[in-house]
Amino acid sequence: MGWEVAVFFTFYGLDILHQKKNSKLKVAPLANPAAPVALPNMVGALPGMTLMATKMMEGWMRKAKMPPLPEFIEMAQNLGVKLYACSTTMGVMGIEEKDLIDNCEIAGAAAFLDFAADSSVQMFV
Repeated sequence: MGWEVAVFFTFYGLDILHQKKNSKLKVAPLANPAAPVALPNMVGALPGMTLMATKMMEGWMRKAKMPPLPEFIEMAQNLGVKLYACSTTMGVMGIEEKDLIDNCEIAGAAAFLDFAADSSVQMFV
């Protein structure tokens, strides 16, 4: 579409940019309104439910022929999408620059908002 695109990752969204965690992300069914299947919290808290929800989501992604997350990120970067890790959250969560995937940038929320203020669409993850 010819748009300049940037995505700002904060708190647990940083796991997507974390080179050791982004291929091991889990889908939490507990108190997650975006879970693959709506479950009462009591059921979502049972042992094994996170694994089950994760496997269910992985199956849906494979069926839809969606690439694994690391490949998806690489595709986005190859298309020029800029990925920003929140510097403040990195400090809070003990994440260092060396922990992040290649070719992502680090910025505080104010710096990203400066970019976002001039754009038509913004995404915070």
